[in-house]
Amino acid sequence: MDSDGTQDARGTHATPVPRPAVPPEVPAVPPRPTRAPDSSAFLTWLRAPRPEAAPGVWRFGHVPRPDEEPEQIPARQLLSGALVAFLVGWLVWSLLWNGYLGGWWVLPVELLVPDSWRRNGDAGNVILWYGYYAVIILGILVAVGRLGRWGEVWRRYGPPAWRRAAPAPERPPAPEQDPASWPALRAAGAADAAERLAADARSGVMRDVDYARITRAWQGVRSGRHDLATFSGAVLREGAAACLHPSGERDLPARTARHDLVTGQVRLGTTAEDPRNPYAYRGAGLGLGPDLLGTSLLAVGPAGSGKTGTVVRPLAESLCLHALAGRAAVVVVGAAGAGLGPADAYDVVVRIGNPDSVHDLDLYGGTGDPDEAAAVLAEALVGDLADAHPGSDSRRSTTVLAQLLGPFRAVHDRFPSVPELRQLLDGAPGALGVLRTALEGSGQESLLRELDARERQSGHPGDVSAVLADRLALLDRPAFAGFFDTSGQSRPFSLKALDHPVRVRIDLPARGHAEASRMLARLVLAQFTASIAVREDRSLFACLVLDDATGVVTPEAVRGIQRLRSGNAGAVLTLRTLDDVPRPLRGPLLGSTGCRMALAGVTPWDGQDFAEVWGKEWTEARDVTDRQIIAETPAGKAVHALRRVITGKAPTARAVTVRQVERERWSASELAHGVPPGHAVLSLTSVQGEHAPPLLVNLRG
Repeated sequence: MDSDGTQDARGTHATPVPRPAVPPEVPAVPPRPTRAPDSSAFLTWLRAPRPEAAPGVWRFGHVPRPDEEPEQIPARQLLSGALVAFLVGWLVWSLLWNGYLGGWWVLPVELLVPDSWRRNGDAGNVILWYGYYAVIILGILVAVGRLGRWGEVWRRYGPPAWRRAAPAPERPPAPEQDPASWPALRAAGAADAAERLAADARSGVMRDVDYARITRAWQGVRSGRHDLATFSGAVLREGAAACLHPSGERDLPARTARHDLVTGQVRLGTTAEDPRNPYAYRGAGLGLGPDLLGTSLLAVGPAGSGKTGTVVRPLAESLCLHALAGRAAVVVVGAAGAGLGPADAYDVVVRIGNPDSVHDLDLYGGTGDPDEAAAVLAEALVGDLADAHPGSDSRRSTTVLAQLLGPFRAVHDRFPSVPELRQLLDGAPGALGVLRTALEGSGQESLLRELDARERQSGHPGDVSAVLADRLALLDRPAFAGFFDTSGQSRPFSLKALDHPVRVRIDLPARGHAEASRMLARLVLAQFTASIAVREDRSLFACLVLDDATGVVTPEAVRGIQRLRSGNAGAVLTLRTLDDVPRPLRGPLLGSTGCRMALAGVTPWDGQDFAEVWGKEWTEARDVTDRQIIAETPAGKAVHALRRVITGKAPTARAVTVRQVERERWSASELAHGVPPGHAVLSLTSVQGEHAPPLLVNLRG
């Protein structure tokens, strides 16, 4: 075994993982570095603490905080109170020592100690009296120390604070607790393999992707999918380069974000020090991983708010690293030139409309079932036309397409190309006649009946074939002449390959073909949700990243997104505004995604939808009332006049009323006008059901 199923040929799959046109030659042993490798950075990263934390907290090096904010006394008030308490204690001792308070404080000694002890001038007498003075001084110090909060001053500014600021010297962990020693492998009897990996870690040959990839392969051994002896042999031969991804790559060409492949998180920013954020989140890093993306993410913000640069690209980069580690399969869809990462970071790059594209897109999703192909294609063609054309819903369109796709496949052993399907939908007599002639005498009367029904319905009021043909004409353009080929002459990519850790980028021809791009985006989303429902290896996290979901959200798409969570999959969708979604679907869309993000600059009506889905919470409201104090005596009036001269204000008495009220977590006005540039408000839900309230996050932090 050389991989965790990531490189082995799987005979059960009809569509293997697409490989690059020229597979890179990967040596069995990593090449020797030109200079001595530095293992300290990798070992420091691997041994860093990653405590359990609330959803969305960047766990790498995180220092947990209490859930509630402790009552913090202002520094000026704390220090001045401590000084005043000290002066009060000094004054009390001075008065006692000088006798201004009388001699009562020496009465305990006078009453309890014999005269011979008190009046004898020997050393015992000196010790007695000075010991008594020390007890009095100690009592005064304890009293004024409590009064002046000296303990808080010590903890905040004394040696305890110095020890917190100065990092403790790091000690290598014990071998049974050191992840770089691979204790799980040693405990399972693979000590030789563990020693080889530990040596590669100490020498600086191992990387974070290698660690994650081999850990994933070891999980396959523990689950019984792979053999321990085969795994150990691969590790002994290749060390940190064992269990390679099918592409042979061990890292991405370049990284733009911070990643932690132990926890699976990518850091998107920092939670702001804002009173509206829970205290435990303030100042903590924001990290997202498959445990949160498995509930899907919807990000809404105007152009220039940072959706692509600060959200989509880091997430796509993280998922590509997970794919190299054998943990995930990712499909990234966006306009050409949208900045979704270099082509070298992907196994397959489909540039629709670009004649230089190596790969094509399978129009029918790699399925051989005409009914399944018809359902997916109908969703792409007319899924967004339910309001404009009430008769062109996906179910009727699926029936029309199935009536044509089934007979055509039975005759040609393939599905029709775009021009051929358009002719059939137009009801061209020549195309339907040729198809009928080929079916006659083949013994497939059921398919003939399908074709007869299609001919009877063609041209009747309410027939949707004309609408389907018009929408399909958007793909029957010269720019797409070399694409969507079904004759086997091209290299089509099918989303059936999501059983493998594949990295795919699909560039849509947004310029000049905006409507076709939206149609293709719906097609990819429909194929993705359909393939997730039937894929075999659900231990592999699958994610679809749509950089612009305008025109993509349909009733069937919302239902498909709701089903992704049960298939260990998720989707990342971005929108410029919720107005790009039909009004009846905005609530269901926000409800079907567990992670919701409103970036700076959203409109008030978009903010209203977010405010409704985030709901309300009970909070403490404080009403402060200032009432002027009226002096009745001449002395009081003089004092009030003096205070008015000094402060410029009349003396007042303050009354504070505290009550519990129910308020929106974030109001529409706050979302529209209170989110600073480069920030966003984000709520999170994990696949385990844990929730994080709406958090104000600095995406540039």
